[in-house]
Amino acid sequence: MSARTIMVQGTASHAGKSVLTAALCRIFYQDGYRVAPFKSQNMALNSFVTADGGEMGRAQVVQAEAAGVPPSVDMNPVLLKPTGNASSQVVVLGRPLNNYTAWDYHQELAGKLWGEVTAALGRLRGSFDIVVIEGAGSPAEVNLQDTDIVNMRVARQAGAPVLLVADIDRGGALAAVVGTLALLSPGDRSRVKGIIINKFRGDVSLFQPAIRFLEQKTGVPVCGVVPYFNDLYIQDEDSVVMEKKNYRAADNSGKVEIAVLRLPRISNFTDFDPLESEADVHLRYVGRDNILGQPDLVIIPGSKNTIEDLLYLKQSGLAGAIVRLARRGVPVIGICGGFQMLGQELKDPEKTESSIEHILGLGLLDMQTVFAKEKVTSQVKAVVVGDGAFLGGYGGPLTGYEIHMGRTELGTGARPAFIINTRSGRQVHVPDGAQSNEGTVWGTYIHGIFDNDAFRRQMINVLRKNKGLDTEGQAVIISTEQKKQAGYDRLAGLVRQSLDIQLIYRLMGL
Repeated sequence: MSARTIMVQGTASHAGKSVLTAALCRIFYQDGYRVAPFKSQNMALNSFVTADGGEMGRAQVVQAEAAGVPPSVDMNPVLLKPTGNASSQVVVLGRPLNNYTAWDYHQELAGKLWGEVTAALGRLRGSFDIVVIEGAGSPAEVNLQDTDIVNMRVARQAGAPVLLVADIDRGGALAAVVGTLALLSPGDRSRVKGIIINKFRGDVSLFQPAIRFLEQKTGVPVCGVVPYFNDLYIQDEDSVVMEKKNYRAADNSGKVEIAVLRLPRISNFTDFDPLESEADVHLRYVGRDNILGQPDLVIIPGSKNTIEDLLYLKQSGLAGAIVRLARRGVPVIGICGGFQMLGQELKDPEKTESSIEHILGLGLLDMQTVFAKEKVTSQVKAVVVGDGAFLGGYGGPLTGYEIHMGRTELGTGARPAFIINTRSGRQVHVPDGAQSNEGTVWGTYIHGIFDNDAFRRQMINVLRKNKGLDTEGQAVIISTEQKKQAGYDRLAGLVRQSLDIQLIYRLMGL
């Protein structure tokens, strides 16, 4: 039997579709159904690598985790990774296709990908009881309706009832709902079977007249009002949320301060969520208009365009500040693109990532990186081979994933930090990363390295010791996985209380 479907669309981007989709996945999973998420086309720099080496959007990974199933590229068959203004790398079923301008993608390519979209959806519907489908942006973007492969065309293909979500926190939610429905064709309008008001602050009883207005005006029932929340451990997919991240220096001497560079094209910023969740860590993001100050650790994150973001660091003065701190003994870590920036030079002879073919690096590690068109995407297991305070004391295994296009060669003044011994399930022996002779500067291609709880805790305790803070009693290791699962359960509980779940089941015919 083909799976039943429900689709979550929004009146605009960032209305909360992804989180509500994850909540529904968790609720259905808790209720005993085999459930999978699906978003045919996602645009995000925050991606993940599946067990078989396919790249997909982070939001669908979160939704799959909430559903209790392994992530699959079928859940996000088309991923757009912005490379610059009005252009993106297009990833289809986990593999990069090429870079396309927005015009070329919508006018030439999107329609050709419809077969991949429907095939992926069909495979999911054949394997699960319920598929929870997420739309993108708004279904009322009339300029994109002719090339739509992610909103109402998917709803029609799946025969899915649609829940329309409006973000009341940004204002104008009622007008957004009424206007969205007015711009849809009669057939698509009839597919909208429920309205959800999201991110509500205050007394919901005072909102009842608005609910009655919406139902009378549109003829569509309001399924519920979801309160605003920000205290759940649910990873974000889009760097737009970084506008709300912390930029202030620490005012608590009992914490270690970690500064993460906020690159214009930052990718996989969720690498640092486990650090941010530690009680004795003050993690802040530093951009052009922020003062780097005197943090206890500097981290340079991944980037979709490493050379352009390195140029940004130099032009903003942050590059010089990082080098000065490193020369004074402040630890500096680079992840993926940030690791590449730590070297002596970066070359892109085929202009894979940038129109700039050569740039000098920060010069903190003796190595150089050359970009190539082939992309490495794999889940990995690794061990530490570096020494020094940060790496030398850790003897346990590490897990993570790689997403990069550069190849890095070490000089005589650097040595590997890790050895990858498993790649996409195959036994290998591949040196990864590098560290300085002093061990205070190191980098790696491994994303998710701070999800390794014991490794993360050891690093924080080294920073505490460097700062003269007590490390006794700081041995409690927080399980990132348990915290994520608890977050999904709390999310499901909150949304279950806020929505008419029985109505949603009836809409699906269950």
